[in-house]
Amino acid sequence: MAELLAGTVATLDVSHKAPFGYFLTDGSQEVLLHENDVTGKLNENEKVTVFLYQDHQGRIAATMTIPEIRLGTFVWVTAVSLQKKYGVFVDIGISKDILLSKDDLPDEWIYWPQPGDRLYCSLKFDPKNRLFAQLADESVINTLAVDAPGELRNKDIQATVYRLLLDGAHVLTEDGYIGFIHTSEITGTIRVGQAIQCRVIAVKDEGTLNLSMRPRSYELIDQNVEKIVLYMNSRDGAMPYWDKSLPEDIKERFAISKGDFKKALGQLMKEGKLYQKDGWSYLKESKDH
Repeated sequence: MAELLAGTVATLDVSHKAPFGYFLTDGSQEVLLHENDVTGKLNENEKVTVFLYQDHQGRIAATMTIPEIRLGTFVWVTAVSLQKKYGVFVDIGISKDILLSKDDLPDEWIYWPQPGDRLYCSLKFDPKNRLFAQLADESVINTLAVDAPGELRNKDIQATVYRLLLDGAHVLTEDGYIGFIHTSEITGTIRVGQAIQCRVIAVKDEGTLNLSMRPRSYELIDQNVEKIVLYMNSRDGAMPYWDKSLPEDIKERFAISKGDFKKALGQLMKEGKLYQKDGWSYLKESKDH
């Protein structure tokens, strides 16, 4: 008779009741079905279909909650906790969370999934025969993918990061399109499993997408205008910066380039909201310095 394996579904007989659940058997092995994993009342010799997993002591245990995930079957799971020493624990739909080993994650934990992030995973055994979660590789993700239509260019899109590379990140969109974000188009630090919003900058011939997390130029100008006006309002509508200020001074104060600063000032002047005089900028409704 085949050995009972964690990560599989089996139909077993109820052997006998125990103070903390039931023991199930296939005729040669017994496994515990803990009372927390029981749905309904069971009788001796009744057949019950269960999912097998390893308890905290590494013993085979059973649950009547049957998750979709299996050995060799990939599904979306949710990260629930990060343990720097071990990796990330994921919720597969049963009472015990399963570990995604740090050996299968980026070297730096800041790129690891955070609680709530989603991962496309299966189950596997490590060399010591312990059950672990297994991240989908490129070949598995490709089985989910569909070709992206050309009209997506410049559209906003939701995606999940599934792989980090030295030059960027691979993502899968909500509609099943595979996308790539180059490091130059990434804002902030992104991590495996993170849900992000980005925009399509190119639809490639093979049906994949080039994406960007950076705002469109007009959105960037609007953001910088807001930043400048907020600063000026905190100073009664005046600031000692104008379009001839030094780039390093602008960078230090506003964390933007001089080019972006000038575009924002230009927008404010075009709208008649700002003027410049003697190295200062003033909002129109303010008094001269």
